[in-house]
Amino acid sequence: MVLLIQLMTMARQPVQMMSYIIDNAQRAVSGSKDYFTVMETRPSITRPASDSSTPPVIEITESEPAVEFRDAVFSYDGSNRVIDQVGFQIGKGEKVALVGESGGGKSTIVNLLLGLYPLDAGEILVGGQPISRLPVAELRHSIGVVFQDPSLFSGTIRENIAYGSRADDAQIAEAARRAYADRFVTRFPDGYDTLVGERGIKLSGGQKQRISIARAILKDAPILVLDEATSALDTKSERWVQAGLESLMEGRTSLIIAHRLSTISGVDRIITLDRGRVDEIGTPQQLAASGGIYAELLTLQASSSKADRKRLEKFGIKI
Repeated sequence: MVLLIQLMTMARQPVQMMSYIIDNAQRAVSGSKDYFTVMETRPSITRPASDSSTPPVIEITESEPAVEFRDAVFSYDGSNRVIDQVGFQIGKGEKVALVGESGGGKSTIVNLLLGLYPLDAGEILVGGQPISRLPVAELRHSIGVVFQDPSLFSGTIRENIAYGSRADDAQIAEAARRAYADRFVTRFPDGYDTLVGERGIKLSGGQKQRISIARAILKDAPILVLDEATSALDTKSERWVQAGLESLMEGRTSLIIAHRLSTISGVDRIITLDRGRVDEIGTPQQLAASGGIYAELLTLQASSSKADRKRLEKFGIKI
């Protein structure tokens, strides 16, 4: 009886495994079709890159705006406009901040600048050239980006800083020093050979952000985009990251989206967005006296009432 039961068990297991294998195989085939379809997709809004292995950097001159939006219109679904007739210019070496309520189109402007979506109408120019006529590789090689959630890979600190470049050890160390990342890297026993873990799990938020800043410094792109780079950090980490960002922005055209007003107090101009439209453009001092969105934010920041704090959160700004 024991032998019979064992034989039946041995016969049943392969049959059960067969149904499991068939189910997994069907899922894999379905997923693979979608994967290869996406990988074979070619950009439709920018022309292909040249045969050069290293794309050239777009030349930014004083005679042309570094970045220009001309009556840009965009909607994700074809009907509800996220960006509506947005127009502004950023000169060479200028620091410009975007301010507005959450969902007002700030991050969409960054996505459009990087060529991730085509405009419904209007035009975006970088260095005086429409991005629709620029190769994707050339456009993105000319723009450095630091996001709120830095993308780190399961490797060493050295590999993460040098990702996408052919930098030597001296260049990596100099980039880390300028980003104030060397202050914690040198405390690790393995230094720059320290493994950061999947998505940088072994590092704190401020440490990961400083590594991403060092990577942007190493890229040395003429245009810099900071998309809420300090919003998820505590006050101490923000101080170090902000110091690294100041070093990174030096001499570069910078477009800044910030949650905290303290990070944009030193910009040249502020552009406020209201429901996808440009509401105000001016220096921090001009907008503070104009009674518009930025002036309202300053008033809300100075207030300690719960209602005002709740109103402030609608702008994605935490203090």
